[in-house]
Amino acid sequence: MAQKKTNEVDYSMQEKIMALYELQKIDSAIDEINKVKGELPLEVQDLEDELAGLNTRIENVNAEIEELNSLTRQRKREVDQAKIMIANYKEQQNNVRNNREYDAITKEIEYQELEIELAEKRLKEHSAQIKTKKALIDETQALVDERNIDYKAKKAELESIEAETAQQVAELEAKAAKAKEPIDERLLSAYNRIRSNVRNGLAVVTITRDACGGCFNRIPPQRQVDIRQGKKLIVCEYCGRVLVSE
Repeated sequence: MAQKKTNEVDYSMQEKIMALYELQKIDSAIDEINKVKGELPLEVQDLEDELAGLNTRIENVNAEIEELNSLTRQRKREVDQAKIMIANYKEQQNNVRNNREYDAITKEIEYQELEIELAEKRLKEHSAQIKTKKALIDETQALVDERNIDYKAKKAELESIEAETAQQVAELEAKAAKAKEPIDERLLSAYNRIRSNVRNGLAVVTITRDACGGCFNRIPPQRQVDIRQGKKLIVCEYCGRVLVSE
């Protein structure tokens, strides 16, 4: 078996439990600081997401307008081409040799006139669609401008709070890193899991008046003795929090 590295330390379970309790106090202090932010982080994130969605909508509508502009240019070319063909057919009518040729050319002229009529109808439709989409962009842009005002105000407020508490949080995070040293990964993972699942992020609580400091259910005397001895990790059978002695 390989020898343990010299810089590794064997911590007792009691030391690990007390380190967990110390970490909990530090994390709770950070939680209290974060409470000052209130719902600001979520509100800022929601506004960022909404602004991203609105700007994407504007980009998509602009792309649709560009497509309609492209179709408009195509329809106009079709109209111009049809007019040229009509002029050519009318010139040919002056040189026909019989009624059959005249009628054939007349049908071609009528067909090109129908093509022009259809293209002009499409041009009106494209124009109406472009007008509607531009109105949608104006409406969406007005909403973007409004949301941007809210976003900048809330973002500035959040950054101000973070700037005021940055040093304190940094100091607490340094203490937390120190407190984690005796705690193995498995125990730390369990601590984080409990913290994320319980009220107020309290994963480690003391026994207060013979009861769990988290859910306030009574702890049997013998179990309290085991907790005070600190020889093993004991969790509340009701709420799953880690129990420590005062």
